[in-house]
Amino acid sequence: MIRRLLRKNKIKNANFFVEPDEIFLDSKNLQNFDRQQFEGRIEKPIPKKTILFLGIFFLFCAGTFLIRLGYLQIQKGEAYFKRSQNNTLEKQLIFADRGIIYDRNKKELAWNKKTGEPASGTGENDLPIRAYLSPGFSHILGYISYPAQDKMGNYWQSEFIGKDGLEKQYNDKLRGENGIKIIEVDVHEKIHSENIINAPKRGQDLITSIDSLIQSQLFSLIKDLSENNSFKGGAGILMNVQNGEIIVSTGFPEYNSEILSLGKDSEAIKNYLNDKRKVFMDKNISGLYTPGSIVKPFLAIGALTEGIIDPYKKILSAGSISIPNPFFPGQKTVFKDWKIHGWVDMRQAISVSSDVYFYEIGGGFEEQKGLGISNIEKYARLFGIGEKTNVDLPDEKVGTIPSPEWKAKNFSNDPWRIGDTYHTAIGQYGFQVTPLQMARAVSAIANYGKLVTPHFLLNDVIEENKNLNIDLKKEFFDVVHEGMRQSVLSGTSVALNVPYIQVASKTGTAQLGVAKDRVNSWIIGFFPYQNPKYAFTIMMESGPSSGSVGASSVMRQLLDWMSVNTPEYFK
Repeated sequence: MIRRLLRKNKIKNANFFVEPDEIFLDSKNLQNFDRQQFEGRIEKPIPKKTILFLGIFFLFCAGTFLIRLGYLQIQKGEAYFKRSQNNTLEKQLIFADRGIIYDRNKKELAWNKKTGEPASGTGENDLPIRAYLSPGFSHILGYISYPAQDKMGNYWQSEFIGKDGLEKQYNDKLRGENGIKIIEVDVHEKIHSENIINAPKRGQDLITSIDSLIQSQLFSLIKDLSENNSFKGGAGILMNVQNGEIIVSTGFPEYNSEILSLGKDSEAIKNYLNDKRKVFMDKNISGLYTPGSIVKPFLAIGALTEGIIDPYKKILSAGSISIPNPFFPGQKTVFKDWKIHGWVDMRQAISVSSDVYFYEIGGGFEEQKGLGISNIEKYARLFGIGEKTNVDLPDEKVGTIPSPEWKAKNFSNDPWRIGDTYHTAIGQYGFQVTPLQMARAVSAIANYGKLVTPHFLLNDVIEENKNLNIDLKKEFFDVVHEGMRQSVLSGTSVALNVPYIQVASKTGTAQLGVAKDRVNSWIIGFFPYQNPKYAFTIMMESGPSSGSVGASSVMRQLLDWMSVNTPEYFK
């Protein structure tokens, strides 16, 4: 018994005994404790209060869950069961807003508006409706077709698609990207919940080179002259001669972009289709018209380049020239001038628009050598006439420059004759051009041979290989410049002799049909004369040959209006 007590006491005393070397050893290892692992610290038990608090918290959460589960499964179980049987999940498109089209001053030309039209099976839908500035802009803006559904409410066309004009040309930029959402719908088509899966991406905006103020005014002038003076219609262009930016491009008649886009006004659309004036056609890029005398400046440069005439040599215009008639030997075929001009040199011939002068330098007469039909075509094409301009709009037409090959194709067994060359030299016969081609061509005269690419996007960078340089002598351009300026001072373009800006111009009157009782009235030109910045073309289609007003009066009224409302273009 005593032994056991001694052993127990020895062990008890041993628990409190520490050897001296152990004290020193722990002191040396003090800095090696891993404090993050709580080494060297005395462990403490978790307080009972903490355990009690956590227990109560978990019991509360479990209770809340059980109560909610009971509410959903017992009290509302039958209702949710019926809902799950009757409701469906549907995927619905979220239509992206189409990009806005602006003019050069950030005025909206085409934009989006919300109407809240109902869509099948989905209640109210935020389908954006396309709105357009009108009138005067339809042909450049175009129209769209809307997303379309079948009878089941499924979209077989899920996007807005540009069908004409800039809407079509830049559809990929404007259209954006649709989004998707999932909706829960009951049998009464009531939406109970929805969740967006992919948000829509808005289309890219376009800033055009168009000045909407000038465009609206020019459209109004063309429309008024057409309706009041029996013209079939008309078109007009104003373009920057240095970079090809189109400031104005409009034509009458036109369609309403919103009516065509929506497609609901069947009566209006039927009237468009039956209108013989071709309201769907953009006259500036798709209309082909006989140019008349506006081709003369380009033949003049060709004649100077080929060296067939000195610009100071005078030719007598006594009212006509005559050559032997190939069908009736001994008789003469007469080619008339529009009036007697007397002796005229090249500048004067351009100014007064002498047909006889250009008959002779075009086809030759007696001692005067002519360009010939091949060179007439060569120099016309050199200035882009009869060629695409590559403007950024769809459906551009090429046109026609008459030639022996063209005649053989269209008039079999009828050879090319000198009279055909004469008529081609004054822009008649089968000659057909677009107003945009002529605006581009006269720009190349204004800027001394730079054939720019017309375009509608502001600050659009045109690749250098798309702009062509016509390598001809500057003095030849100067002769034509002086002739066109003289036309304004005392010739056929005198209507444009205004005090606030110096203009250079050339008129044209192209006879139409066998009876020649209808004409196309043209005027082309540029301003300011000393430092050309802008070229213009106005074409009034198929008016009475006896009329006293035409394209010149439209351009004069536009210049007067611009001098007051947009004088910055004259600086």
